[in-house]
Amino acid sequence: MQQLISLKLSKSLIGLSASLAIFHSTASEMETFEQCQQRFSTQASQQGYSERIQQVIQSLSPVERVIKLDKSQPEFAQSFAQYVDKRVSQYHIKHGRKMLKEHANLLARLQKKYGIAPQYLVSFWGLETVFGRHKGKMSILNSIATLACDKRRKQYFTSELFNLFTLLDKNTVAVEQLSGSWAGAMGHMQFMPSAMLKYAIDGDDDGKIDVWQSEADALTSAANYLSKIGWQPSVRWGREVLLPDNFDFSRFNFDTQYPLSKFAEAGVKQANGHSLPKASIKAELVLPNGHKGHAFLVYRNFDIIMKWNLSKNYALSVGILADKLVGAPGVQTIKDPKPLSFSRNQMEKLQAKLNEIGFESGKPDGIWGPNSRKAIRAFQLKHALVADGFPNKEVFSALELAADS
Repeated sequence: MQQLISLKLSKSLIGLSASLAIFHSTASEMETFEQCQQRFSTQASQQGYSERIQQVIQSLSPVERVIKLDKSQPEFAQSFAQYVDKRVSQYHIKHGRKMLKEHANLLARLQKKYGIAPQYLVSFWGLETVFGRHKGKMSILNSIATLACDKRRKQYFTSELFNLFTLLDKNTVAVEQLSGSWAGAMGHMQFMPSAMLKYAIDGDDDGKIDVWQSEADALTSAANYLSKIGWQPSVRWGREVLLPDNFDFSRFNFDTQYPLSKFAEAGVKQANGHSLPKASIKAELVLPNGHKGHAFLVYRNFDIIMKWNLSKNYALSVGILADKLVGAPGVQTIKDPKPLSFSRNQMEKLQAKLNEIGFESGKPDGIWGPNSRKAIRAFQLKHALVADGFPNKEVFSALELAADS
């Protein structure tokens, strides 16, 4: 359960040193890891944490690989086709259906109590840890501490670190349990400490919460979390759709919801060619690879999925896998999934160029996000290009920038 985070990979510790600056800060903004530790120690003392937490703080070590992984998250480094191909695989579908049967009684109880259909819980489980196969082996304490010392993510991860200290002081978790993802996510469903603190539940009634070993605890906690953040039991996540050849992109902003009827009036059809259902709900158009690729209309529960992980590729994958687990078509298997047609460096140049000519895309970071979609769409509209908000070759060419071939 992550904000802009994935999971996995190996441990790579580097020694403590007073001269070790957090990896990419400027000279005037440098904070050594030992200075971070002192900051943690002072804050812990002020907030009344135990002496045991002070000992934990003194044992922390920075993990250089964490910063590298944070900068290359697959949610933003891979194309939609690559991302879905790996996460909605035949293995995920086959094993996910096996988990639906194996945990049928538990999942039925959770649906009755929390309103979360079984296929969604199993889909999250599949995407997060491939049903528990890859829960992560990195030190959660060291990973979160490393990110809490990085100026880009300092506030968020400092908060998560102290949530973890609270879990330790409350004996909800033990230090020896704390292995997980490079960003500090834990257990079968990859809970961050804040989510663990607020939503974790003893699902098997054994008197303790163990999201690493107890599948019942992990799934129950996930159902509780989704319910508390607003999941709507009667609404699906979204659906794949077909856009007409003459679709008027100027009528629809991205990252914005419109009545479903407005899309129907614009000629949008279901993927099977049937008319959209007549329902008084709002939908958002998502084009993960531009107007020449897949198109989706997504509903309120899609936004809830994105509270779990702030990536449209991730949220689409959860929905698509959930559909396939119960026999719905989702999207057809993607053959020969191709990478993004632009590198992160080229995307940064595109963002900088857009800013320079008056199309505000935010600070260039190489990530195609909401600000970039809005800026690209405005540029496309001004230059009579298809306004799909996607950084395609036509956009790079119009900006006189080279895109990857």
